[in-house]
This record gives sequence, C-alpha cells and structure tokens, in this order.
Amino acid sequence: MRVLAVVGTRPEAIKMAPVVRLLKRDRRFRLILCSTGQHRDLVGRALRSFGLRADWDLGVMRHGQSCGQVLRRVAQAMDGALRRWRPGLVLVEGDTTSVLGAAVAATRLGIPVGHVEAGLRSFDWSRPFPEEGNRLLVDHASALLFAPTSAARRNLLAEGVPAHKVFVTGNTAVDALSWARLGPRWDHPRLRGIPGARLAAVTLHRRESFGAPLQGLFEGLLRAVERLPDLVWVYPVHPNPHVSRLARRVLRHDRVLLLPPLPYPEFVRLLERCEFILTDSGGVQEEAPTLGKPVLVAREKTERPELLARGGRLIGFSPRRLVKEVGLLAAGLGPKAPSKNPFGDGRAAERILAAILHWRGLGPPPRSFA
Repeated sequence: MRVLAVVGTRPEAIKMAPVVRLLKRDRRFRLILCSTGQHRDLVGRALRSFGLRADWDLGVMRHGQSCGQVLRRVAQAMDGALRRWRPGLVLVEGDTTSVLGAAVAATRLGIPVGHVEAGLRSFDWSRPFPEEGNRLLVDHASALLFAPTSAARRNLLAEGVPAHKVFVTGNTAVDALSWARLGPRWDHPRLRGIPGARLAAVTLHRRESFGAPLQGLFEGLLRAVERLPDLVWVYPVHPNPHVSRLARRVLRHDRVLLLPPLPYPEFVRLLERCEFILTDSGGVQEEAPTLGKPVLVAREKTERPELLARGGRLIGFSPRRLVKEVGLLAAGLGPKAPSKNPFGDGRAAERILAAILHWRGLGPPPRSFA
C-alpha cells in the first residue's frame, strides 16, 4: 500500500517522524514523505535529526503570504503530487495550514486521510487561530482519526464522528522524545562561565500572542530575571520576525540566552537539564511530563487539558501572573510535574500502524492507550 505522509512545519516533522520510520521498515507499505515547504529549513533539520529526508518538496512558501494564500498554494501543489503518486492513504499531523491544504486536496480526489493527533479542542475558534478551525475541518474530512488521548476521542464522538474511525494511540511526540533522549548532554559555552547555574527554558512563538501580548510576556520575563539572580533563562527563538525582533529588542540581559532554533535532540536535552519551562508550545506541553518538568503555559486556552489536570499552570498573557508563578516555581512552591505522562507511552506509532492494517482488513484493532 502506498502512503503519502505530509509535513509542513517543524512540529509536524517531529511528530510524524516515528510513524514514517516505522512504515518505511514495513514491507507492506511504500512510504512517500512530502514536505510542503511551509517551513522548509526547520523541517529539513528536524527530519535529519531522525535520519529522514523528504522525497518531495512542494516549495509553497513566498515572502509575506497570508494563511489563505498558503492554503491555496498547498492545496494546488498537493493536487499535482497526489495525481502523480496516487497513494491509498494520505497521513497528516496536527493543525497547520499545510495539514488543511493536504486534507482538502486528498478529499477532492477521493483519497482517504488519516489524521495524527486528532480530536484536540480549545472550543474557541479564535484561540488558537487558525489552528482550531483547521483541526475541526481536517477531523471531519478524515477516514482514520488517531486521537492521542481518551479526552480527544470523546471530543470527536461528541461531534458525531463514527466510533469505528477513531483510535486512541497516545501522542507521537512522546515516541519522538524517547528517541531524542539518546543524544549527548546539552551544553553551551556561555553557561560554563556561570558555575552551578539553574536553568529555565522558554519557548514562545504562537501567532495569537503576536504584538502586545508577546511584548507583555517578554517584559514580565525580564522582571522575573531581575528578581531571580541565580536563574539563567535559555530561549531558542523562533525565526518568525514577529518573535525574533521583539525578543532581541526586549530580552537584553546577561542571564537570558537567546539562541537560534536547536536541533530537536539538543532541544530535548535542554529541557531535561532545566528546572521548569515557560511555553506556548503544544508539543512542549506533551514532552514536559515525560521529562518530569513543571510547565507554565503562556496562553489563555489550551487544547491539552490533561496537563492542567495534572499540575500544569495556564497563566495567559499577564506579566504580573508570569512573575508570580515563576517566583513560586523557583522557590519550589509551584505546580509539580505529573508522575505519569497523560499524553503517551512511546508506542503511538505502533498503534497507528496497527490501526491502518486493521482498516485494511489485515489485523485486529490496536489496544487503546489509557
């Protein structure tokens, strides 16, 4: 069976990699890995971390494009790729514009779609935008829905998705994390001049926080830095100019280490070394519990309520709340990391493979992740 796996951004590449690696090793499948080019450089580096490279690149990105323009270009380019490769299944992961464009193109040609990380909901189309709308549309266009948790499955069933289409697999982010932890301990030359430095990690990049919200978060972070002289903050900065320019203008401090995006294994080892994490990333919310790290989520809503039920803290965009919560964590008084990761056990890709085979009539359904 020919399967076309589509990725467009770094998180998609990381979370799709365990599935791609497994399908490539199975002789029952011919796996074709397609990059839309939405974040070409970041995707290429992420794939190389897993020993992978794209078989096909759609090259859709142009400077200054809107989400609508990217969507149109992805759907048009995917139409040509699908007509060329004629897969029996298209796999997409997550909720980006690339995911929606690929799903639209496949649906128009009558090709079944399998959605990895299906069923996530914030129940607010504006937060995050456009991701909440993207994942709703993709879920309802999909023949196979790989829900990471039981809560995600319940969301899908509540929307009328037939139960036989939904498989609770766990999140492939945990599979990817397990592989990446095999790398060497993370270090940086600037840290060698700060003996015994305590580290905190930062990842802030979401579109919903661009402008005043992100400015406020950075100013709150700077106040927290000044109040906690024994803490060094490590921030691999997203290359989007809405983020990078503001970070370099506001976060000018000896104990804030602004870095370019790290290769995925290095990033994981950074998270391992830090005491806690400030993030707006969905993937980091999933990775932190496996690493035993407390998390402050700089968003007003999250589609991952499992973390909040187990000690994660949603702090919104308030600089005052950020300073307060960071102070509590630094003093050992904040939320604790959950003892068990609610998002996965490192076997999500195996369950996805088993679900595809079951769909093809070639085996029993996988046992659900609980």
